[in-house]
Amino acid sequence: MAELEKGRYEAENIQVLEGLEAVRKRPGMYIGSTSIDGLLHLVYEVVDNSIDEAMAGHCDRIEVNIKPGNIVTVTDNGRGIPIESHPKVNKPAVEVVMTTLHAGGKFDSEGYKVSGGLHGVGVSVVNALSEWMTVEVKWKDGNIYRQKYRRGIPAYDLKKIGSCEVERETGTKITFKPDQDIFEEVDFRYDKLVQRFKEMAFLNKGIEIKITDERNEEKIKEDKFHYEGGIVQFVKYLNKNKKPLFPDPVYIEESGEKADLEISFQYHGGFKERIFTFANNINTREGGTHLSGFKSALTRTVNGYARSKGLLKEKDDNLTGEDVREGLTAIINIKLEEPQFEGQTKTKLGNSEIRGFVDSSLSQHLKTFMEENPSVAKTIVEKGIKAAKARKAAKKARDLTRRKNALFSTALPGKLADCSSRDTENTELYIVEGDSAGGSAKQGRDRKFQAILPLRGKILNVEKARLNKILNNNEIRTLITAIGTGIGEDFDIDNSRYGKIIIMTDADVDGAHIRTLLLTFFYRYMSPLLEQGMIYIAQPPLYKVKRGRSEEYLYNDRALQKYADEYKEQNFSLQRYKGLGEMNPDQLWDTTMDPDNRIILQVQIEDAIMADETFTTLMGDKVSPRREFIQDHAQEVKNLDI
Repeated sequence: MAELEKGRYEAENIQVLEGLEAVRKRPGMYIGSTSIDGLLHLVYEVVDNSIDEAMAGHCDRIEVNIKPGNIVTVTDNGRGIPIESHPKVNKPAVEVVMTTLHAGGKFDSEGYKVSGGLHGVGVSVVNALSEWMTVEVKWKDGNIYRQKYRRGIPAYDLKKIGSCEVERETGTKITFKPDQDIFEEVDFRYDKLVQRFKEMAFLNKGIEIKITDERNEEKIKEDKFHYEGGIVQFVKYLNKNKKPLFPDPVYIEESGEKADLEISFQYHGGFKERIFTFANNINTREGGTHLSGFKSALTRTVNGYARSKGLLKEKDDNLTGEDVREGLTAIINIKLEEPQFEGQTKTKLGNSEIRGFVDSSLSQHLKTFMEENPSVAKTIVEKGIKAAKARKAAKKARDLTRRKNALFSTALPGKLADCSSRDTENTELYIVEGDSAGGSAKQGRDRKFQAILPLRGKILNVEKARLNKILNNNEIRTLITAIGTGIGEDFDIDNSRYGKIIIMTDADVDGAHIRTLLLTFFYRYMSPLLEQGMIYIAQPPLYKVKRGRSEEYLYNDRALQKYADEYKEQNFSLQRYKGLGEMNPDQLWDTTMDPDNRIILQVQIEDAIMADETFTTLMGDKVSPRREFIQDHAQEVKNLDI
């Protein structure tokens, strides 16, 4: 597939698979949920069709507009959805596309060679779940056609509404209003849409994606993304708060019979690898065959070069994959004809032939690059050699934290007050700030299923340390041993001793810092715990108010203000909890630990790239990005004790 084919896209290219009957009855089956994620999915589905046009070489401009009432318009300058009558059903092809599940040109190789949209559910599902939708097509005959639908049913036949102002101008404009009877709330998250479209623009160099939010007339938001450098600029963007070891990312491009491949990578002075993989613009968070091919080729090629140049002596062991990838930021972007997705969330590429394609492509190009750029090559090898030394130093420390049995061990930390149950479906580990709060928590807990681990002070900031230093930190070693999963490449979620891990810190600056340090550790070294929704943040009350004989706990300043407004004419006493240690065991149980009454927040990773960027900004070496972040978000802080 040396060049994306600009094939025919006519009515006969539209294949009909099935109807829409079940969509409105079971929307979750088609868009995942009826929460905010499902709502955003509607926009993604429409934009995916425009992106498919771009990948086929027929579109370079996409505009998304959110209007008052959460009405969304997506416009592109592609070929336009065909308007001629479909030969099998005797309806305009555009109507077939908009009203029939999985009907579209991407099922016919003449329409699209490469498509990301097939992984989704199609614009017809968006139509079915919208109160109303209109489609306007600027067709190649110079005319504009329109059809409107109500909850997926045509309101009138496709009709001509005018002529194009610009000769030979083509494109599609889709406007829809999500059905409030379907979704829990209809309020689009602008920030999440921006992040998604920025990513799409990086992955499709040359495409311009513009998004505008007009819901607040006094503060209209607008962002435009256009990257001629594509994934090279993507890597630079990801490393903007890092210290790159060489100025320009490596870029490799290869075309095969059934796939096109782009790889870009750059090393920085940090210690964590960050590899993001995509197949047909879909973020394959679980990796797959393209990632396997990349890793094997990178390790083999770097070792081969190091041996040939005498940078590794005969007596030296080969660098491991972990050594070679330390401090690596990489993007693997592959576009293929028939992607096969696997894994629990269908975000793992399974095409077996892709492993060899990526491996051979990277091996060939990287070997040439390293020969032609010896200073960069030497930097890469020396980074790996330093990582190998640190790995060997870390091995001894890691062995101290391993546990032979996930459910029982005499080597549990002395400060851990364990629970009696071994049923990980119900067990909980509270990580508590300080011995004082730990004492109250130990007395107030339910010993059957709740374990308490008090931590002394602040753990190490793992964003700035190698694994050997991390494993020499007493508090981190205690934490790893208590949880039981191991860390990094040794991590095994099946060995977790607890189903929930709950961070319980004071509601002050120090408590927030400790919570952030813990979350950074979990994200960098035990990320599956976050991905599986096992990490929680306890929400202890900020106030206790007493009026007469009645007492009530309030969890934030907003609740306090509401309480004060309701009792303006009556006196009440107020106690502000500055620390968990100020609560007696019964109070801590009633407000923060009792499953029937407590409030706990589940920590979720909605976007891996955004999460990585945030942790780097907040916990990394560079000060200026952190200062800018604080200045931008200072007004959002509600409860702050200084």
